Formats: sequence, C-alpha cells, structure tokens
Amino acid sequence: MATEEIQSPELSVADQLDNEIANLRVQVDSIKRELKLQTATLITSESTRQIIQDDSGRKSRQTRSSRSQELLAKADEQNAHKQQCLYRACASITTFKVSDPDPNAVDGGNVLGLRFEVMSKSRFLRPYYVMLNRPYPNSRYLRIHRHTVPQSIPLSGIAARYLPPPAAKDDVDVKKQDLTTFARTLRRELVRHQNRSAVIGDLRKSAGLESKDAKAKEGEVSVVDISAADAQAKQIRVEWSDGRSGRLVIDDDGDIVKMVVQGENGQDREAVRQLIGGSARIEEVTKRLEST
Repeated sequence: MATEEIQSPELSVADQLDNEIANLRVQVDSIKRELKLQTATLITSESTRQIIQDDSGRKSRQTRSSRSQELLAKADEQNAHKQQCLYRACASITTFKVSDPDPNAVDGGNVLGLRFEVMSKSRFLRPYYVMLNRPYPNSRYLRIHRHTVPQSIPLSGIAARYLPPPAAKDDVDVKKQDLTTFARTLRRELVRHQNRSAVIGDLRKSAGLESKDAKAKEGEVSVVDISAADAQAKQIRVEWSDGRSGRLVIDDDGDIVKMVVQGENGQDREAVRQLIGGSARIEEVTKRLEST
C-alpha cells in the first residue's frame, strides 16, 4: 500500500528525494514483514510439510537435498514458536520456583514466582514478574519479595486485600490469603493499564501526530499533542494549535468520565463536542478522529 505524502512547495529537490527514500524504506520494511508472515504460514501447513517430506524421501541419503532439510528444520522451529505463543495466550499466569542465593534469605531461600503475560496489538509484551516468599515464622502466609510491576499499578493495595499478613494470636478476625484472586486481580489491572496506554497511541495516530510528513493546512486549527497526563493513563492531555488545552478523563476500562477544554475565554464546550460528541468510550473518539 503506497504511503500518501503531503509535501510543502518550499521543500527543495533534495528534501523531496529524502522524503521519497524514507517512504520507500517504510514500504520495504512492511513488505518484508508480510513476506515473513506468509512464509511462516505456508511452511507450517500440513500440505507443504508433506510435499517437502515426500521430496526428501524419494532421494537417497547421499543425494538428499540440504534445502529440504533446512525447510523441515524451519518448519519445526515455526511450529515450536506457534506452540509457545498458544501456551502464553492460554496460560497468561504461570508459576515457577526460584532459589534465593542469599545465605541469609528467609525460608531457606525458597521463592515462588508469578509470571504475567500481556498482549498489545497482537504482540506479547515483556512479561511482568512478582516474587513471593514466606518470611513469617511457623506460617505459610506469603509476602511480596520482589516485582517488576509498574508503579502506577496499586500492587500494595491488591496485596493488602488478598495477601494479608497473619493475624496476631489475640486477634479474633483471621484473614485468609487468596493467591488465585490476587493473581487474577493483578493481571486485570496490568491489562487495563496497557490498554489505556495503547489507546493514547491510537489517538495520536488517528490525529496524524505520528506521521512525520503530515502538516496542518495554513490557518487550520488542529490537535498538536495528545499524551498521558498521569502515570495511570486515566487522564489524557489534548492540546490545539491555537493554544487551547483539554483534559479527558477515563475510568479503568476506558469509559469516558468527563472532558474539560480551557481556552482564552474559559471553558470551551464546543471543542469538547467536536472532539468526543456523544462518544461513551475512548475507542469511539479514535474513530471520530479518523473520520475527520
């Protein structure tokens, strides 16, 4: 698919050639990715594998095609990759054991690890990890030892609710730990956070902010920046070329809570209406920006 390019008449011939070369490189990278995807799809199909095996079997061991062996090896590698992806997609939370090398570690250095898989735009992100140990004497209660969870995730609050410390001897209210609910709640928060962060990127793309070649028409008021205004990505900052700025607030699941736009004369409700209209979710705002 050819990339449309908006060029200014002031651009020199050298600048135009540089832009054309950059566009061609983008197209080449896209074609390479598509070729790699189609090759992986063909080589793992049962009919293709049978053809390669039949061709290899008709030849003697001395004259067997090295190319056929290479294709079979790549097919096995791709099948293993597909199996791994299927496992990561179905088993989004997995556990494993770790041994703490510290000689003074609690519980003999035994650590329980939780691995959380999160996907975004059909790609697996780097997994998040939570390490748990048992520091309480004569108790099997767990406590968070180490983790790679972003600071914007309320991990301490989730742990306080589902992994409370053991009660004192004279405490009548004994709270049990629920590791399963803790893991599910934490992964839900991780997915929500990633989805909110990803939708901000979609908004920028729909507004044309990710395109280096796109330029606003002379005299046209346009959105010049869309970014997260807080660590949790629940507040989105929107800025216009005429100096107006707005704040779009969404909840955990991407539902629009409210939006306020501030201009020279105070609140600009017309700008709010033009941007979100009757949208109830942030994804609907993305579609509105694409259509404008």
